[in-house]
Amino acid sequence: MNTARATWVALAALAGCGAACGEQTPPPGREESWDFAATAYPTVIRGGGDYTSAVVTADHGALHLEGRYNYESVGARSAFVGWNLSGGDTLAWELTPMLGGAWGTTEAFVPGLEASLAWGRVDFYTEIEYVRHPDERKSSRYVYAWSELGFRPVPWLRLGAVAQRTRAYGGDRSVQAGPFAQVTWDRFTLGGYWFNAGSSDQVVVVSIGASF
Repeated sequence: MNTARATWVALAALAGCGAACGEQTPPPGREESWDFAATAYPTVIRGGGDYTSAVVTADHGALHLEGRYNYESVGARSAFVGWNLSGGDTLAWELTPMLGGAWGTTEAFVPGLEASLAWGRVDFYTEIEYVRHPDERKSSRYVYAWSELGFRPVPWLRLGAVAQRTRAYGGDRSVQAGPFAQVTWDRFTLGGYWFNAGSSDQVVVVSIGASF
């Protein structure tokens, strides 16, 4: 069984187990609905090699489904199933542990985690995934990470700092960092991220997202 097919079988089994083992009946007169989101990330790399990655999500109660394109590498596809956990009041938190797999230019089973904290106008978000190829060499294992520390001076504007660790494109830096800004209008979000600002290997990422 190839990696892509094995991934879909594993995700279907996990989703079924989650629904059967963890489903709770909503209060009378209230049904849980599906929430969807999609974000494209056009990426401009100094010296060439520009590309666009994308992330789509679907949430139904605690169940979280996610697909990524050009995330682990250009030409890679990945899919995940996870479970949403949340709590807190003054300090609100959310955790989504996930299990998935990648195929295409990167083939691997991939555990991951998405987490966020929010306190007043300040928030922190991170997404991490551990990629281990079937090749048992240590060099075939890699931790991808994207983290944001944000501040909202007004509800529709978010400013802050971002850092990432990725192999999707070349470069000598294992960790890249820079400023970012986002504006939100209704269900739409537009953002810009500037990694390695002013250097010979600077990267500019634009995010264009919508939820529905």
